[in-house]
Amino acid sequence: MTQLTGLPAELLHQIFSWLDPRDLGALPRVCQVLNNHVKGNWKLCQDVYLNHLDKPQNNNNIDWEQALHDFVRLKLICDRPAASDKVQKASISRKNESELSFVHKTVTDLLDRASSRGYTNDNSNTHSASRNADFLRQLFGSSESTRAAFLERSFLFERVRCERPLAFPRSGNDDAGAAAAAAAETHQRSARLHCLYGAPILNVGRLRSTRTYPFACSTVYDMRGHTERTGWGPFRDDGSGKVDWEKVEAVMVVLGYNIQSKRFVSKLFSDVWNTPFSGSWSQSFMQTPALSPAHEPSSLELSDPYGVTGTWYRVVCFLDYNDFFNYNFPMGDPFPENLPRPGISVGEATRLIILKLHITRIEPPGPEDGQALPVVHFAGDSRLLDDGWDANGASELKGTVRLTKEGEVRWTSTSIYNGEERWKSEGIQVGGVRSARGVLGFWFDSEYDAHGPVGPTAIWKASDSEAPYGKIADILPTGFLAYSALVSVEDSDPEGEMDYTADEEDEEEEEMEIDVDLLRGELPALLLDANMEILTAPPAEDDMND
Repeated sequence: MTQLTGLPAELLHQIFSWLDPRDLGALPRVCQVLNNHVKGNWKLCQDVYLNHLDKPQNNNNIDWEQALHDFVRLKLICDRPAASDKVQKASISRKNESELSFVHKTVTDLLDRASSRGYTNDNSNTHSASRNADFLRQLFGSSESTRAAFLERSFLFERVRCERPLAFPRSGNDDAGAAAAAAAETHQRSARLHCLYGAPILNVGRLRSTRTYPFACSTVYDMRGHTERTGWGPFRDDGSGKVDWEKVEAVMVVLGYNIQSKRFVSKLFSDVWNTPFSGSWSQSFMQTPALSPAHEPSSLELSDPYGVTGTWYRVVCFLDYNDFFNYNFPMGDPFPENLPRPGISVGEATRLIILKLHITRIEPPGPEDGQALPVVHFAGDSRLLDDGWDANGASELKGTVRLTKEGEVRWTSTSIYNGEERWKSEGIQVGGVRSARGVLGFWFDSEYDAHGPVGPTAIWKASDSEAPYGKIADILPTGFLAYSALVSVEDSDPEGEMDYTADEEDEEEEEMEIDVDLLRGELPALLLDANMEILTAPPAEDDMND
């Protein structure tokens, strides 16, 4: 009988290409023949990689042996039993070094190399399925200790777990400054991983009874973080234009909390707000089903790398202005610049909006932009979906999409009411160009008023088509009419203000059953007329009692 080591190299290659990557790493230790066959065999490493993960959209300059080694090491780290074991390197000589830097690099590499499997995730019409994203979802989504080790190490989570006031980390030239700079970089990496994970972590602790929301609100609504240095957006407070992932993380948590309080809404958009790593990679938006008749792109659209044209969803949250002002400008303000304001949880209003955008022009990048892609200018309009009869619920839009110097996708927009600019927004597209995850950022006064207001906002794409409002129902998620019937309920869910305990877990998992057909018959044709006008608005409670 022919021994394994006696087989031709071509047959060995075919056999070994189907090994689990971890087993391939052990193969060289079997004997010298197998060691010689595996070591330095980049083609074998490539084939094993591609049998378990996506084929990268760009194969250039990939070290396949290193990529496979990193894949195995990431899994080994996340398979360690406790969060403390995962955080620190296993090697005794490097025990005090953190694994976060490696995990951050490997996760972002896997997402950079993700590609579509040709169909969407089960719970989405727009998020392409990806083996890389599936692997990361299983790795992080099924392990609370992995999330605690790598997604919960930003300043936000330090505040959540610490009862005493924490000062903002400040850099300097001494040892303390160097330590603060290292801590700040740890915060940024962890916050970025949390943003790519995409499902906001709202509760932490053994019983998941401690909420992140009040401290995220502190970051979002503290006017000291909205200045010319930060560009009034999710950028660092040093004028560099680099993304401040801790701000993006705070926006995600605040919006996620408010969307989760409208539980039916969170089910409608579960791909964006509840599914880890879904759409968190470049080119992950996928139009399904295909538009009929097929959309014929214009010459401008063909030159647009960002995929701006189409219909988008937007969510906006805001505090009552009295609450906002009292929080930022209390009598005898006791908070020095190096301390964050305390957590705040006074309730917010949440609005769901639909946008129709089209490109107006494309121009080369400027000296302050990333040079790999052009600057795309767009225009369009927006309408409130959950308050469609509000006379102030419609506005025109204009804006730009461009790359930052570090290669992130930056969206800037202005809302125009009756010909006057009223609000502006700055955001970062999580996952990169044409990601289905969408854009997270801030809205603020168009005059950059130092007294605000400001608030969190997000947009994500629904369709490549600028459908007339009369046909918007064709692209809305199944069950949206049921949602329309629920928006008369208060913005804040009282149960959402309560601390979570383990005893409530089963109750949290119950599915909401709604007779959509019955509701459809009782609702006005909200989305059927071209001007998005409500023919018969639902009666107010006072009217019903008259």
